[in-house]
Amino acid sequence: MHSIISPIICKINNVFIHVSNLEESAKWYSDLLGLPFHKSNVKSPVYNIPLPSETGLTLDDHTFDPDFKLQPSEHVLFNFFVRDIDEAYEFVKSKGIIIVKEIERIGDFAYFNFKDLDGNVLMICNN
Repeated sequence: MHSIISPIICKINNVFIHVSNLEESAKWYSDLLGLPFHKSNVKSPVYNIPLPSETGLTLDDHTFDPDFKLQPSEHVLFNFFVRDIDEAYEFVKSKGIIIVKEIERIGDFAYFNFKDLDGNVLMICNN
């Protein structure tokens, strides 16, 4: 069997989330992730959440694309990792965030799904 050489690096570099209000979403995601929020750093059309990881998270309000129509994803876009699923669930719930799937446990693996401000479905899981 021959190996195929690809110029594409096997790494997710950045995740984009389409939002309707960049400032509100930047504040919401910063609060969810326990990151400092500085309104002065939010400049349309995109805001890069300052994550301390290799994969980036960018919010995009499409200011310069007047034909763009936001269509929130009803399917999970990606997941955030947690060590304690129950603690994370209570934290998210305490913020009044809409939970769309209660904690599901499959052996040692557990997850739940929730919606962001625009209705995009996201997941939190422990693996």
